[in-house]
Amino acid sequence: MSMRSALGSAAGAALLLVAAAPAATASADPSETVTVDPTGRIAADGTVTLSGTYRCVGNSGPVFVSSSVWQDNSSVHHGIGGSQAVCDGVEHAWENSGKTSPDALTPGAAQVEATVLELSPQGGLPLPVFHATQRQDITLTKS
Repeated sequence: MSMRSALGSAAGAALLLVAAAPAATASADPSETVTVDPTGRIAADGTVTLSGTYRCVGNSGPVFVSSSVWQDNSSVHHGIGGSQAVCDGVEHAWENSGKTSPDALTPGAAQVEATVLELSPQGGLPLPVFHATQRQDITLTKS
């Protein structure tokens, strides 16, 4: 399994934990941020690439930047990869890629949600801790 696949799987598992753990805590540190670049790329085979920046501080478990994209007020959100994050208080770039079916998304207006999520070991279970979340309108362009 490639490192990218492993990270994507870990981010996907993190998203499942988020859904299963409504009591997850959120960071109150205003210096923690995540941004989404205004343009994403979509290839003919359905591969979508999203990017932006993040900043987070202090962690006790693995941290990931996850992202999803959707169009036209669709209830179907497409998870686009996951990348490992470093919470050292410094701004870092992130880029996630993931493949959807070739007809799932088209060039044009889209919405993205990016989240910096930590899996913090608490009582033997990794519980999600949100460091930052951003929802933004973007434009998908052909790559």
